[in-house]
Amino acid sequence: MKRYKLLNNVLGWVVFVIAAVTYILTLESTASFWDCGEFIASGYKLEVGHPPGNPIFMLTARFFANFASSPSEVAYMVNLMSGLLSAATILLLFWTITRLAQKIVLRDGETEETMSLGQMIAILGCGLVGALAYAWSDTFWFSAVEGEVYAYSSFCTALVFWLILKWESVADLPHANRYIILIAYIIGVSIAVHLLNLLCIPAIVLVYYYRKYKNTDLKGSLIALLVSFVLIVLLLYGLVPGFVEVASWVELLFVNVFHLPFNSGVVFYFFLIVGVIAWAIYETYAQRSDKLIKISFLISIVLVGIPFIGDGYIIGIVLTAALAYYLFTRKKLAVVAMNTILLSLFVIFIGYSSYALIVIRSTANTPMDQNSPEDIFSLGGYLNREQYGDRPLFYGQTFPAEIARDANGTAISTKGKAIWKKKLKTSEDEADRYIVTGYNEHYEYQPELNMLFPRMYSDKSEHISAYKEWTNFKGRPVQVRTSEGTKTVMKPTFAENLAFFLDYQLNYMYWRYFMWNFAGRQNDIQGHGEVQNGNWISGFNFIDKHIAGDQTNLPDDLKNNAGRNVFYMLPLLLGLIGLFYQAFSGKKGIESFWVTFFLFFMTVLGCMSFASLTQGWFIAKNTLPDALLLACSTIIMLYPALLTGFFLPHDQRYWGYLIGIGIMGLLAYMQHARTTQTTEAAA
Repeated sequence: MKRYKLLNNVLGWVVFVIAAVTYILTLESTASFWDCGEFIASGYKLEVGHPPGNPIFMLTARFFANFASSPSEVAYMVNLMSGLLSAATILLLFWTITRLAQKIVLRDGETEETMSLGQMIAILGCGLVGALAYAWSDTFWFSAVEGEVYAYSSFCTALVFWLILKWESVADLPHANRYIILIAYIIGVSIAVHLLNLLCIPAIVLVYYYRKYKNTDLKGSLIALLVSFVLIVLLLYGLVPGFVEVASWVELLFVNVFHLPFNSGVVFYFFLIVGVIAWAIYETYAQRSDKLIKISFLISIVLVGIPFIGDGYIIGIVLTAALAYYLFTRKKLAVVAMNTILLSLFVIFIGYSSYALIVIRSTANTPMDQNSPEDIFSLGGYLNREQYGDRPLFYGQTFPAEIARDANGTAISTKGKAIWKKKLKTSEDEADRYIVTGYNEHYEYQPELNMLFPRMYSDKSEHISAYKEWTNFKGRPVQVRTSEGTKTVMKPTFAENLAFFLDYQLNYMYWRYFMWNFAGRQNDIQGHGEVQNGNWISGFNFIDKHIAGDQTNLPDDLKNNAGRNVFYMLPLLLGLIGLFYQAFSGKKGIESFWVTFFLFFMTVLGCMSFASLTQGWFIAKNTLPDALLLACSTIIMLYPALLTGFFLPHDQRYWGYLIGIGIMGLLAYMQHARTTQTTEAAA
């Protein structure tokens, strides 16, 4: 159909209008709970909110606040910003879905101009159903009507993924890489909104791999994913903190050694990095000399701070040396790729430089000036969220643990980064300088109470009560050393630790939220595990009675709750049908499936990480046999060849995944009886 492009554009804007009207009619009239009031205030007066700050959000919110007729309308205008950005997200989602649907519906040789009427209806129908289902989903609608960063972050994520699909359609044309550079700029800008946008990178890398390489396979896909994870690490733990780290070294050199004014080193570093990257871009464009290309590229990577992962400079030196060895031992350079990388770094740097607003406004001593990040050192602590402390993600203490102490009762700790503060001169003969006022201390906990992958680590009484309630905690006795001698404490078993992770953090804090959006929601009360509040429901009583009790004779206050939504699992079923149809629609379909899956999967990981950090159950609490089955499944899923290598060729080792999934299914079946008993007892 020749009019497909016109209809695609028109329907996209129709979806935008539908979403925008929905959100505008349901906007919060004032500030919502939690961080909304702070975000609105920081945008209205450009004040410094909690770490790590959101300067791009602040500037955009300030723009919308200018249209408020009075201060009482400011909150509404910032909420309106979220509504319009969310509607724009739905617009981009529609176009993304129709683009992916084309890859499945159209056969080889068919184009937009030659598609049939049925094909056009199928493609546009997919876009309408998918976009509107997401527009009216519980979680997205919730964030669309309040002044928070998640609506803005969703828009950036949708824009980035839509742009990579635009690149895919013109990848073989001249100057197609401009879309890659624009994506990099949006990522740089989105860092100053929310870091969630970085989780699009695996999907972007997969799109690039499937478009640029003809003979794609599972091995290549896994390598592309590995590359994407490396990119996330380099951006999140290299570029973002590394830029500040290198800037702080230059600042110390200029102030403490050269005795120049405060911030002179930062200003010099800014112009230096702009000049060096511009030089490197020129060298990769002009291609005058391979040596100059290598030198300029290496200096640019080092100056933006990418190699300096973690505290100190040792890792930075090692990574710099490795990059130098690679560049100067390679005979043929991928100059075009290097040019694209440099341009991408440059625009990311431009977007990231918006954090100068935080320093400028903090220097003005705004009424809300959290952490007072007035210089490069305090800005580093601000961006690294140092005020929130450390949490053991992979290995560390459990909740009974106390800080380890020596024989004298002194807490055992390791000295971390120095804390630098300004020391203003007191006379004309004295120079301004930075001095060390202390060190970040990393305390050690009693080693007997440490655990791999600790989920129950908080020593707050309310958290400990929740741990015990959700896991039916019994623990095991452990002798621990203290300054007063030895004593016996009850340490959670690893099975109980996994039970809390699966039952609370995964099942209750993720899958419950997930089903709110795609099955239905019991009411608008958060809930704390009780039957009458906060559960997901489907609308089918034979399912719901096992989750939230019998739904046939509910009192009016529960039946008529404004937050009660029943979708009869239609969004979930439509999504699963589309998922399997896509997966079994040939090579194009499976490629699109993996791109979509990893975009979703990485977003899920971000949400799960957040839920894990803020506390957070699976089907039922796990026993030791359950934990062993989970361990087996995990090992198989991570290394399928360990099992299948005994009876299958190496290139068919991935069939082991099905065994891992089967074990999970067996575990779910085993726990079903306990789940039913627990639900009936609670009811």
